[in-house]
Amino acid sequence: MMANGFPLKNCRAVITGASSGLGAEFARQLAPQAASIVLVARRADALEAVKHELSGFPAEIFCCVADLATDAGRNSLLAFLDGHDLKPNLLINNAGMGDYGSFTSSTAEKTRTQIELNITALTILTHAVLPRMERPGGVLNVSSLASTLPMPDLAVYAASKAYVTSFSESLAVELAPQNITVTCVCPGPTPTNFSKTAKREDGTDTNREGQGLLRIPPQRVVAVALAALQRGRSCVFPGAGVAIAARLFRVMPRGLMRALLRWRHGKE
Repeated sequence: MMANGFPLKNCRAVITGASSGLGAEFARQLAPQAASIVLVARRADALEAVKHELSGFPAEIFCCVADLATDAGRNSLLAFLDGHDLKPNLLINNAGMGDYGSFTSSTAEKTRTQIELNITALTILTHAVLPRMERPGGVLNVSSLASTLPMPDLAVYAASKAYVTSFSESLAVELAPQNITVTCVCPGPTPTNFSKTAKREDGTDTNREGQGLLRIPPQRVVAVALAALQRGRSCVFPGAGVAIAARLFRVMPRGLMRALLRWRHGKE
């Protein structure tokens, strides 16, 4: 059986990075129709707040406190699923982080955490959850418009999201015969806690001039992502401006792109 879209009705979802931002919004939009939702994040109090917010909906809500940037945290999530006899059919890999500033001035710890969370956790959890996943199944990976181009002063983040997009589109083809739909959502700038965690302790930031034209709210990002999953689309860029920018970045000659990036970087 080929996957041609994932039905959200009575789904049993696992959402990583669910304590705020897009993760919490995925939970809000799924709660009216899901059978169960496992909220995963590091902060117990924030998870409980989201769970309390969803208490009026029919979905059964579970909170799993885990640091997915570590092997111990990833293993604790899998143990939680097995210990509660939870058999999810939807995995939403939303947990991620960035780091504003030059690569040479970044700390090794934050760089390693970005890679562990944005790439390793997403890959390892997908690999571990797939054998546990009931059919029809779904995997929804949160990538970024940044995946379509190199980004000086946000280099590791953009590169990690390029991995997420490529990995997702590969799995979409590979897993379709197993009746598993894989969708990748690539939002542009979105007002969440991302900037707060990405900013350096010294307050340095990247030049985000012009990003307001591409900004859309989390509610819209999540609605577009879930609709794409239901329709079986492998990759979606929420918002007309983001979709146009993504197409432009993908067809732009690399020499021209590098020249524009050097010009913009020189303005900072």
